[in-house]
Amino acid sequence: MRARPRRLTRTEARGARAATGFLLPFLALFLLCFIAPIGYALYQSLLKVERTGPLGLGGETTQVWAGLSNYAHALQDDRFTAGFGRVLLFGAVQIPVMIAFATALALLLEAASARWVGFFRTAFFLPYGVPGVIASILWGFLYVPGISPLVEMAHSAGWDVDFLGRGAVLWSIANIVTWQFTGYNMLVLIAQLKAIPGELYEAARIDGASAWQVARHIKLPLIRPALVLTTVFSLIGTLQLFAEPKVLKPLSNSIDSGYTPNLAAYNEAFTSNNQHIAAAEAVLLALVACVLSFGFLRLVGQRGKDGERG
Repeated sequence: MRARPRRLTRTEARGARAATGFLLPFLALFLLCFIAPIGYALYQSLLKVERTGPLGLGGETTQVWAGLSNYAHALQDDRFTAGFGRVLLFGAVQIPVMIAFATALALLLEAASARWVGFFRTAFFLPYGVPGVIASILWGFLYVPGISPLVEMAHSAGWDVDFLGRGAVLWSIANIVTWQFTGYNMLVLIAQLKAIPGELYEAARIDGASAWQVARHIKLPLIRPALVLTTVFSLIGTLQLFAEPKVLKPLSNSIDSGYTPNLAAYNEAFTSNNQHIAAAEAVLLALVACVLSFGFLRLVGQRGKDGERG
């Protein structure tokens, strides 16, 4: 005979109702602000506008099934696919540099001999509090010839630099992103460093380990989860690159309407009035972000398992 399920006591039932009450607001916001927009974007990406009348100048109907034709159109757009290659190159260079800077700053500020820790921690974090649009405007003034002191100093030294030229504008954007987000990643790593038990440092000092050895063999391995987290966040943010090229576009002829995938989707929706193609591009961008993020997590997890076996 099957055992009858045990009935919850009054206290357990009250606790279950309380837990459900706490979860419901989160679930409602999650469905409203996350699941619903994704579902609506998927729905819009499968539709197209059908124009009627001579030369398509008559009325128009939006509720026409398009299947995967919008996705095919997006993938055949050279500017959109070139934007993916551009942000992947951007991330391959900018993310390691930024994470390296953040790690070095975190280790320096958490060193035993560090002074003025609170001041420097706040100073390094402050750029993160500047909105991306404002940061791009500030750096834009430093990039434009004629008003930029950086360009003037470079010209005085005999260097012919053009921060907004075709070969340099991508790295000028990378500089803005690095300036803005290094401090944020630094704080995440500092939080992980503070979770390391002090007994490990004490044991290392007793064994005669130097500060470099402590950092290399204790701190870096133990902040690995935070390094993975900040790298994943940076990877997702790189694929969503939008504000910086959008603000710098009027200042540089090297930035077109499809410079990044996010910018291409924006211009399809609000400039070309092709909301359905823009929805398809947004879905493709989300899929690439998911594949790269989970692929990176899987790769890191597999290497961790291999290291434990070794």
